Amino acid sequence: MVKIPSPRRLFRSRSKSTVGIGGGVDMCAMVAEHERIEWEVRPGGMLVQKRRGPDDDGVVEAILVRVSAGCGGWQHDVSIDATSTFGDLKVLLSLATGLWPREQRLLYRGRERDDGDHLHMTGVQDKDKVLLLEDPAVTERKLRSTSLAQLMGVPCHSFIQV
Repeated sequence: MVKIPSPRRLFRSRSKSTVGIGGGVDMCAMVAEHERIEWEVRPGGMLVQKRRGPDDDGVVEAILVRVSAGCGGWQHDVSIDATSTFGDLKVLLSLATGLWPREQRLLYRGRERDDGDHLHMTGVQDKDKVLLLEDPAVTERKLRSTSLAQLMGVPCHSFIQV
């Protein structure tokens, strides 16, 4: 039978200095560096360490997206984070257009994009153009409701005449 020494004896430092067995390794500095690491969850669900460049100070890059309406002919420039989703873009556009996000369809490079698709993952860059269309089902519902209101007439006649 082999006798294993206690963990206290294995990991006990022999001196109070910060120099470890590895030849000048400062364990406190290593722990402090590990605590400064920032993590992010990628759209696929993978937890990874945030990528940083040498001049990156943690500022999220904002891009300018040009949104144009299909038949209205207007164009609107929206500044949004590069890592935002198309759903976030729809919310910003709802403030400018008056259309609810569920009534909007966004097309980029000829394809309709889902609300969960991230801008940077689909390739949207600064000053790229996104096409905004109103959902045809919503326009049909609005058309039906206005035609029914016209057929029924205006039901606001008073009962009592003074």
